Amino acid sequence: MTQAALAKAHSRNLGLERRLARTLEGEVRFDAFTRGRYATDASIYQIVPQGVVFPKSETDIAAALTIAAEHGVPVIARGGGTSQNGQPIGDALILDMSRHFNGIRDYDPAAGTISVAPGLVLEALNAHVRKDGLFFPVEPSTASRCTIGGMTGNNSSGARSLRYGKTVDNVIAMKALFHDGEPFALGDRLAGDNQSIRARDLMTRMLKLADGHRAEIEAIFPKVQRRVGGYNLDELLPARPNLSHLLVGSEGTLAITTEATLKLSPLPAHRVMGVCHFPSFRSAMETTRHIVALGPVAVELVDNNVLVLGADIPLFVRTLADITRGQPNCLLLVEFAGDDLAALRHDLKRLDQCMADHGFAEAVVEVVEPSRQKPVWEVREACLNIMMSMKGDGKPVSFIEDCAVPLEHLADYTDAVTALFERHGTRGTWYAHASVGCLHVRPILNMKDEAGVKAMRGIAEEACELVRRFKGSYSGEHGDGISRSEFVEPMFGGPLTRAFEQVKDGFDPDNRLNPGKIVRPLRMDDRSLMRFAPGYATPIPAETALDWSDWGGLGGAVEMCNNNGTCRKMTGGTMCPSWRATQDETHLTRGRANTLRLAISGQLGPDAFTSPEMKQTLDLCVSCKGCKRDCPTGVDMARMKIEFLHHYHRRHGLPLKERLIAFLPRYAPYAAKLSALINLRDRIPLLARLSERWLGFSARRSLPVWRRPWAQAGRTATPGDVKGDGRDLVLFGDSFNRYFERENLEAAERVLAAGGYRLHKVEPRDGGRPLCCGRTFLSAGLVDEARVEAKRTLEALTPFVARGARIVGLEPSCLLTFRDEFSAILPKAEAEPVASAAFLLEELLAADLKAGTTTLPLKDQAGRIAHLHGHCHQKAFAVMGAVEATLRAIPGLDVRPIESSCCGMSGAFGYGAATIDVSFAMGELALLPAVRKAGAGDLIVADGTSCRHQIHDGAGREAMHVARVLAEALEDKANQPS
Repeated sequence: MTQAALAKAHSRNLGLERRLARTLEGEVRFDAFTRGRYATDASIYQIVPQGVVFPKSETDIAAALTIAAEHGVPVIARGGGTSQNGQPIGDALILDMSRHFNGIRDYDPAAGTISVAPGLVLEALNAHVRKDGLFFPVEPSTASRCTIGGMTGNNSSGARSLRYGKTVDNVIAMKALFHDGEPFALGDRLAGDNQSIRARDLMTRMLKLADGHRAEIEAIFPKVQRRVGGYNLDELLPARPNLSHLLVGSEGTLAITTEATLKLSPLPAHRVMGVCHFPSFRSAMETTRHIVALGPVAVELVDNNVLVLGADIPLFVRTLADITRGQPNCLLLVEFAGDDLAALRHDLKRLDQCMADHGFAEAVVEVVEPSRQKPVWEVREACLNIMMSMKGDGKPVSFIEDCAVPLEHLADYTDAVTALFERHGTRGTWYAHASVGCLHVRPILNMKDEAGVKAMRGIAEEACELVRRFKGSYSGEHGDGISRSEFVEPMFGGPLTRAFEQVKDGFDPDNRLNPGKIVRPLRMDDRSLMRFAPGYATPIPAETALDWSDWGGLGGAVEMCNNNGTCRKMTGGTMCPSWRATQDETHLTRGRANTLRLAISGQLGPDAFTSPEMKQTLDLCVSCKGCKRDCPTGVDMARMKIEFLHHYHRRHGLPLKERLIAFLPRYAPYAAKLSALINLRDRIPLLARLSERWLGFSARRSLPVWRRPWAQAGRTATPGDVKGDGRDLVLFGDSFNRYFERENLEAAERVLAAGGYRLHKVEPRDGGRPLCCGRTFLSAGLVDEARVEAKRTLEALTPFVARGARIVGLEPSCLLTFRDEFSAILPKAEAEPVASAAFLLEELLAADLKAGTTTLPLKDQAGRIAHLHGHCHQKAFAVMGAVEATLRAIPGLDVRPIESSCCGMSGAFGYGAATIDVSFAMGELALLPAVRKAGAGDLIVADGTSCRHQIHDGAGREAMHVARVLAEALEDKANQPS
């Protein structure tokens, strides 16, 4: 995608853009950055669309279809963009159905039915009906972000399809628009409520077409549950067919869905899980059919790649440790569900006996508690993304990943595919639905290399032959798309493929809807259609400010995003708060990563990387580091933003507002002396308005109150004062607590003294300003200035650490910089000793209390409630367990974690006049409503200074640092000032 090509395309589409903008209620975007963000899904392909619209109504969709047809432009409907075969991408007009066209139209809990718009996310649907004991039982691993339209388009399945079937088995009726915008409806009858004569005539022809090919359909269509290739002509053969089932699995090539009526199922009262351990992959495959005979709801494979890679991903370490014993080669997760818990426990005993009967005694770990099962399923759902976390150019590639074979052939099929990979010089990764013979397998290939693409073609052709030999389905649940449409004819034969073409031509005679998919396909190995097209490279910037060597360069770090869309989830975890507030792909980790990749590879023009458009793409990234933990491939957008801002500000200069924030640690000693004057800003409304006009600090936001700074008592220590018995600490006073909330540092001193620790007062060698982590400089991209601060800090602290002292801090964003960015701005060998010895107060206390090396004299709180909000960096670095453990060490304190994403303040972000609305919107997603519900006498606990500020401004409550909670709980004698 060259700059010239972009300019030419923009000129060609200007008339289309203007007409759409004049006609549609929803937004219309044709800029290069938006088109780039919609050029990919979770596949290996990249095709830049001609434009993107966000329809708000059926009228918008119909108008877009009509106008696009008049301009000769195809149309593709898109949901969450999580397809793995290129279904929702193409040289077309993209309709993003997920932002506005996502409501619930009708819901009848008594009948167990619901009608929804196609942009509704599955998880949102299930949250709505769960109160009535119902759920939509087709649950793919992408349930947190996949849309109903995408599910019906692909005929999605899920882990529990053994009991509940595929999407097609749970669809009652559908409403849609033909390619020219005419509406129609399909269900279980041909006439009646269907007002479209055109639709009745068309479906009469479709029924005759299916009946005319009855013999071929019955003989050739695979006899496995997982079959989604081609069109569902087999669904038209019963005496009373449901005609809407022809649209299911059609990938948007026949019509644009506007509503789906779905069959809901009762939620089982109980679920139990047995985690079966196997010494080899083949032994697991051979045993699967015997396990299925026990009647489980699901049997899911977790292969050795996931076990090995997952052990290095903080989000999954604890879960894998909980469910594995020893070192199994792979696991089968076996779930039983029903209303009788005792019967389900008996099922687990039967499972254990089955495993023993086949040579695997004591190889089942029972997981009965729902709280333990949830993280296990999260690991399973993240299997693909865990495997995509492999660093380097070789990645597991999706193109044969959901072939399905009968269970009796599963072991032989997997052996044959493994041998196939070996012949092509690679290996594969395996996971997913062992219960139905649909194992997701991805060979590891370098798609930047012509040899990798040739290997892909060879593997695909041979795998297709294997599937035919084992009487399976080449496309089991993820659809055809670009990857597999070429193999429709080899699987179904010429006559049925011509019948599929007649289906397409009957609905869409001008080939306006998602062309090149299922019939008359694009070539699956056409490199011009791929994300890494010939000539792809990432030469921009020529030199980086941070060390990206662990990723193989900045390009490798950006390319870790595989577009799986986990960042689009609206609940749970932290990632991605700006997406949750705006639901705009621009402000999404995936959207930012795609834009960065296109920019540093020159596909958006030579200056795109430091352009204002790129800054707008990253402006709402709050650097929460939620993606560092929640993204299964470890995309670290916060670090990428530092790199970008470094280059951007070098080119465009640093605005005064950013300069004031960045250099705060340098001028803070002087500003503190003028606190009475500076603090007038929040007392005189005119000054607040002027600060917004001149500096960009919102008048609606209070500023931190300057105070007399914290001054640590005692003489300056020397390294020789360290005794090395585990009791020596250096209390790191960050700038925020030092100058704005010194009571937190003073409380920490009392608590640590009560715990018997020795506090050493350490000052910089140059005797100047206090030590600083450099966080404020990093937030502005001033990497060189941050490096100066980091060096000063290491020079002062390293001698103490070398003699056994530990560093303890209070502000998560500051202290955890030691463990994160220090190694990116300084040589790792210099940063590592201090990083390893740096702990947040709660980490240190939790570890020492557990080890019995310290005790704290704490008073009973008699059931007082403490609502705990976790700072994003605490979550990213898996510290929240220590925070909870430390608070629970206080007798009688009822600790209740608040399930929330970023508070929305995020340092300077929440102060900006341009970002304050989004800041408060993030807070209102979960945190601020939860705080308002808290009792007047309850404690609100938050360790981040920004979090406390947001809670104060947004909910009118005062939040406390854990240090103060502990200090106030000390026995009276221990609480006396020293």
